[in-house]
Amino acid sequence: MPFTELNTIEHYIIQQLTGVNLNKKELKEQAPVYGAQWQYKSGQELGRNMQEILVESELKKALIRLNPSIAAAPERAEEVLHKMRAVLIAVNRTGLVRANEQFASWLLGEKTFAFGKKGMHVPIHLIDFENLENNSYIITNQYHVRARETKIPDVVLLVNGIPLVVGEAKTPIRPAVSWLDGAHEIHAIYENAIPQLFVPNVFSFATEGKELYYGSVRSPLNFWAPWRLQEKDNNNTLVRALGLQEVGDELKSLLSPKVLLDMLQNFAIYTTDKKKRRIKIVARFQQYEGANMIVDRVKEGRIKKGLIWHFQGSGKSFLMLFAAQKLRKVAELRSPTVIVLVDRVDLDTQITGTFNAADVSNMVGVNSIAELQNLLERDTRKILISTIFKFKDAKANLNTRDNIIVLVDEAHRTQEGDLGRMMRAALPNAFLFGLTGTPINKADKNTFWAFGAEEDSSGYMTRYTFQDSIRDKATLPLHFEPRLVNVHIDKDKIDELYAQLTEEMQLDDLSADALGRKVVKMTEFQKAPKRMAAIAKDIAAHFKEKVAPHGFKAMLVAPDRFASVQYKELLDQYFPTDASIVVISTNANDDFEFKQKWGMEKDAQEKALEKFNDPKSPVKFVIVTGKLLTGFDAPILQTMYLDKPLKAHTLLQAICRTNRLYDGKTFGRIVDYFGVFDDAAKALEFDERSVQTIVSNLQELRDQVDAAMLSCLSHFAGVDRTLEGFEGLEAAQEAIKDDASKDAFAGDYVFLSKLWESLSPDPVLNKHKQDYRWLTEVYQSVKPSSDNIGKLLWHSLGAKTLELIHSSIEVDGVSDDLSEFVLDADVIEDIFNNPNPKDIKKLELDLIKRFKKHKGNASFKALSERLEKLRDKAEAGLIKSIDFIKELCKLAQETVQAEKEALSQAEQKDAKTALTELFLEAKTAQTPAVVTRLVNDIDSIVKVVRFDGWQTSASGEREVQKSLRKTLLKYKLHKEHELFERAYEYIKEYY
Repeated sequence: MPFTELNTIEHYIIQQLTGVNLNKKELKEQAPVYGAQWQYKSGQELGRNMQEILVESELKKALIRLNPSIAAAPERAEEVLHKMRAVLIAVNRTGLVRANEQFASWLLGEKTFAFGKKGMHVPIHLIDFENLENNSYIITNQYHVRARETKIPDVVLLVNGIPLVVGEAKTPIRPAVSWLDGAHEIHAIYENAIPQLFVPNVFSFATEGKELYYGSVRSPLNFWAPWRLQEKDNNNTLVRALGLQEVGDELKSLLSPKVLLDMLQNFAIYTTDKKKRRIKIVARFQQYEGANMIVDRVKEGRIKKGLIWHFQGSGKSFLMLFAAQKLRKVAELRSPTVIVLVDRVDLDTQITGTFNAADVSNMVGVNSIAELQNLLERDTRKILISTIFKFKDAKANLNTRDNIIVLVDEAHRTQEGDLGRMMRAALPNAFLFGLTGTPINKADKNTFWAFGAEEDSSGYMTRYTFQDSIRDKATLPLHFEPRLVNVHIDKDKIDELYAQLTEEMQLDDLSADALGRKVVKMTEFQKAPKRMAAIAKDIAAHFKEKVAPHGFKAMLVAPDRFASVQYKELLDQYFPTDASIVVISTNANDDFEFKQKWGMEKDAQEKALEKFNDPKSPVKFVIVTGKLLTGFDAPILQTMYLDKPLKAHTLLQAICRTNRLYDGKTFGRIVDYFGVFDDAAKALEFDERSVQTIVSNLQELRDQVDAAMLSCLSHFAGVDRTLEGFEGLEAAQEAIKDDASKDAFAGDYVFLSKLWESLSPDPVLNKHKQDYRWLTEVYQSVKPSSDNIGKLLWHSLGAKTLELIHSSIEVDGVSDDLSEFVLDADVIEDIFNNPNPKDIKKLELDLIKRFKKHKGNASFKALSERLEKLRDKAEAGLIKSIDFIKELCKLAQETVQAEKEALSQAEQKDAKTALTELFLEAKTAQTPAVVTRLVNDIDSIVKVVRFDGWQTSASGEREVQKSLRKTLLKYKLHKEHELFERAYEYIKEYY
C-alpha cells in the first residue's frame, strides 16, 4: 500500500497519542485507559450527528461528575447545555474570537448558575484542572461537521466531549506540500465554513510529518509557532530535527493533557491590537517553558533568583504576563505580589500597554516613588508595574514577605547598580528573576551573576537564541546594507585655519589645545553638513525604492539630539513635513526655543507613535538618537538607517527594533552608514567559560571590600562624617589639603569605586553604603574638572572651530555598491560554532612548516615549543576546542610578527607571498579558483587607501576594513568571518 496522508500522518498522530494503530486491519480492543491519557474513538462511536459540535453524552457525564449541584438534580445539565449551545450558535453574529473568549470563561469555570441552596449562584465546572484523571480524553479522526458547509477535519481532540484541538495532517512525500497547507485549510477554510467547531478551541495544529506548528483562532499563518523540546541531556539547547519520530515526540509533549489544560488555563489570552481588533494569543514554547520555570522555582522556594535569556523580539513581555498571571493563581503562594520592573520609561509604556490590552486583572501601573513605597508598605497583593528608579532612596526592609516576586525586564544596566541594591534591600526576601535578550558579560556589569543562580550551571535557567527565534519564525532575519560615506579630510587645511584662528583670538597654548580636543570628536565629523546632506539624499532614494512600495516604515538613528533635528530638516527637502517625526529628550539646559519646538510630553509622544504604527498615516520616519532603541515595538518598522556608533547589547537592542513579525515582511533591514556590522557579530558571541570565570572571581572581590573601605577612610581620621553642609565638606577637604594627600586618597578611592561597580548590587555593600556615598561626594569635590575648557571660550569660539573643521571635509557620495549581509539563523550559527577541525589542522601544519624554515632562530624555537605544548594539551583533552583555536591563532599572528622581523627590508616590501599563503591555507572546495586575482585586488586597494600610521587611526582602520570587505564580497567570500579577521591581521602586519 502506498504512503498516503491517511495511513502515514493522520494514523501516526493517533498512534502516538493513544497507542492504537489504525493501519492494522484487525483492531484489537483498546486496553483500559488509566490516568490522564488519550483514548481513540471513531466518529461512529461518538454517537453525535453532524450538526452537533459537542459530544453531549460525554459532556453531561462530566457536568454530573464535576458539579455536586448538578449531580443532585441531573436534569440541570440540560439547562447548562442549552446556554452553551447559544454561545456556539451566536458565533456568526459575535465573531469567532469574541465567541471563543466567551466560551473560554465557561471552560475556566467562571460561569455561575442558581443551583445552590436557596437559589445561590455556584460556579459550573466543565473541566477538572486539579485532578486531571477526573476528565475524559478522546481523540477521533474524520470528524464530520455541517454548518455553512460540511467539512471533515482530520483529527479532533475532545476533553469531556468538548473539542479543544483541531489538527490537519498533510502528506509527507510531496515536496510541494507542507504544514502550511494544513494550517491554511484550518485558518482560511474550516474557521469560515464551520466556525462553531472553533468556538471552544484552545489551538489548532498542522503537520506533514516533518514539522509541527500550532496557532490560535484567526491567527495569521506567520504567527503560528513550532513546539520545541529540550535536549535529553538537559543542556538548555532546543532540539529541531525533521522526521516522524521528532514530530511524534513534539505531539506527545504539546498534546499531553497536562500541557493542553495548562495552556487553556494559563497560557491563552485575549488582547486588543493596535487596530482595536480583539485577538487571541497562545504562548509559544519559549514563553510556556520560561514562565513555568519561574512558577516552579517560586513554588519550590529554595532558589530565590534566576535568569531568562531570550533573544530580542521573541516575546518576553508576554512571558512576563503569563508568569505573573499564573503566579497570582497558584493557591499555595497565598496571593503573592508580582512586581514587573523596567529601567526605562519607554519599556514601562510597552509593558503596561501589553498588560492593559490583555485586560489583566489586579494590575497597577505605579506612577511615583511615593506610590510604590506606599503600596509595598500597605502590603498590596497585586501585579505592580514600575520602573527601577521608583526604588530611589527606598528604606531597607520595606516589605519582608517571601511571596513577592520581581520580574526584571532587560536585566542589566541600572538593575545592577545602586538602584538594584536599594530594591534588594527594600525587598530582602523577594524572588528576583531577570529577563534579557542582551545580557552583559563584563566584570563591572554582569547580568549572569546579578540574576543567575549558582545552581544553574550555565548561568541561566533557560536560553532562547537568535537562531532559535529566527528558525521558529518568532522573529525575522536581519539584513545589513553597508552604505558607507566616502569622506576625505584635508588635515593640512585644518591645521592652517586653526593656527589662524588661535592667532586672531590670541589664545594661549593650553586654551587652544583644550578647544581642539573638545571639537575633534567623531560626532562632529559625522555632523559635517556635506556628509549629512549626502546621507539624507541617499535615505530618500533608498526609502522610495525599497521601503515605501511595500508599505513599511523606517527609523533613523542619528549621532545625537541635534543631528536628529538636522536630519529632520534635511528629509523635509524630499518628503512632506508630516512624513517624519523626531523623538528625543530635552533637558533643563536646552534653549527655550529648542525645548518648545522639539520637546514632547509622554501623551504627545504616544499619539505620534500611534500614527507611525498606523499604515494609513502619512508618518513614514521616526528620527531618534537614544529613545525608542529599547522597548519600542512597531512591527511596521522594517528599515533602520543607522548613523551612530552603537556597541554590544545596545547595538543588538537597537537593530532588533526591525525584526518583529508583520504581514508581508520577510526580514528587518539595517542600512549602515557608520560600519557597525562587525560589532553586531561580536555582540552575538558569548563565551560561557568567561561568564563562569567572572562569576567565580567575584568572591575574591567581595573579600577586598572591607580593607578597601578602611584604606579610604584612613585619610579622614578624626573627621566627623555626620557633619552636614559646608562645615562637613570643609573639614573633609582640610584632611587632604596638600596634593600628595589628595593623590593618595584618589588612588584608594578609584580602587574602591571599581570594586563597588563590579559588585553592585551585591548585599555585601549594604553596610558601607553611607560611607561610600560620603567618600564619593568628597572625591567629586576635590577632583579636577574633566573639561578644562571654559564655557565662555566654547561659546565664543566653538561654532567657528566646528565651521573650519566642516569646511575641510569633502564628501564623494555614498558607497551603495556593497552587497548586503544577511544575519539569518545559518550565519548566526557560523558565528557561534567552532571552525572546521580540518582548517585548524591545516593551520597547525602550516605553522610547523614555517618554524622549520627558520630553524636555529631563538624566537621561532620558542614558538615551536609553545605549539608542541598546545598540541599535547589538546591530545590529552586538557583544553577546550575554542581555547585551542584562540591560542593557535595567537601563535600564527606572533609567527608573522617574528617572520617580519627576520625578513630583509626588500623582502618586507613583497607582502603578496604571505597573503597568498594565507588564502591557500583557508581555501575550501567551495572557494572560487581566483586566489591570485583576489590577492592582487587586496594588495592594490590597500596601497591606495592606506597611509603611514593607519593602524592607529580609527578612520584608517575603517577604510582598510571597508576595502577588504568589498573585495571579499566581489568573490562571494563575505560570510567567511575568520578569513576576514585573519586577512586583516596580516595586512596590519605587512602594510
